Amino acid sequence: MLFQAPSVALYIRIVAILALVLGLSDAARLLGVNLGASSPISAMGFQSFVLLGVFCLARLFSAVGLWIKASWGAVLLVGATTLELLLFVIGNPDIRIGIVGFAMRLVLLLAIVVIFALSFRFNRAHAD
Repeated sequence: MLFQAPSVALYIRIVAILALVLGLSDAARLLGVNLGASSPISAMGFQSFVLLGVFCLARLFSAVGLWIKASWGAVLLVGATTLELLLFVIGNPDIRIGIVGFAMRLVLLLAIVVIFALSFRFNRAHAD
């Protein structure tokens, strides 16, 4: 399913920018911004560093997919965000998200669900 609805195009781009900002924020954490001279791997732990790297890359790739209005971008974003939030909620100590980060990820997930609903509605109306 391609997101070709004209009314959804701006909304998709806004969500793509939000995903890009979150991905770049995660990349900054991976690079050790605000850690001083300490290594990000030693500060976070190896498993936490790897999980953050995977979610960061998934979010950055999904932002590109959303920007070009490909459905795989939305699917990748939903999968990565859902998995990250699920791991956080069940209490995995390797997933460290603040309140603001948790809220941003929830907003991102809800926005993608709205995009899917609007796209489905547009495709259905276009088929009639």
